[in-house]
Amino acid sequence: MRTSGGQIFSQPGGSGMKIAISQPTYLPWLGFLDLIDQVDTFVLLDNVQFEKQSWQQRNRIKTPTGLLWLTVPVIFRGRLGQKIQEVEIRDADFSRKHLRAIELNYSHAPFFNAHFPALSSILQACTSGMSLIDLNLDLLQWVLKLLGIDTPLIAASSLGREGKRTELLANICEKLGATQYVSPVGSAEYLLREMNVLTDAGVETVFQNYKHPEYRQLFPPFIPFASVLDLILNEGPSSLAIIRSGRGTPFTPEELSARIAEAKQA
Repeated sequence: MRTSGGQIFSQPGGSGMKIAISQPTYLPWLGFLDLIDQVDTFVLLDNVQFEKQSWQQRNRIKTPTGLLWLTVPVIFRGRLGQKIQEVEIRDADFSRKHLRAIELNYSHAPFFNAHFPALSSILQACTSGMSLIDLNLDLLQWVLKLLGIDTPLIAASSLGREGKRTELLANICEKLGATQYVSPVGSAEYLLREMNVLTDAGVETVFQNYKHPEYRQLFPPFIPFASVLDLILNEGPSSLAIIRSGRGTPFTPEELSARIAEAKQA
């Protein structure tokens, strides 16, 4: 993986470190940025199997008729089982279509003129055969700089650690000297069953508690879970405060297990 935007992938260590680990996504949603913002180091999980039509290659923007998918075409045929770090963009012309869709739906947003040129520059630099993760990294670094989040980013593939699911997470935590792992709630299904793997490694696990905030948005009513691009173009310098407003105290494994059990009984 190359670096961009002048950011260097460092490998900090030390006692009391809190980390999060997640697969890189295309123009991520607010909760992804909240996860990065609340930890000491964020690991991009690029050494696991790529899933077609996942958040890794697509996300949504707001339109007058609802949320619209923007998907990056990737080379998939004949590459079954490829890792995220190996995925390449199939056709760079997607950038023109994505930029056109963004312009059509956000040209009247308050901060469109301030940020669209930089976004255009990143997307127009895409070439066929370019690594998908390089594009996602370029966009993520741009977003983090705009928001003022300076959490160090590390590629999991650079750490030389292997394993499946929770074993891999524990090995990454051990490599970085992490004592607390903040997990997305979406990983709870398997992580709660395999919690002992992290506990035995001396890692405390908590789960992100995030309630999507409302903000100024074009085409009422408000619809949550769009790309962070929707927030940035509509709210500009208020974006980080809005993201942080959705953060609650992380769930302990016991608290999340109880909430899941209650939801199943309801």
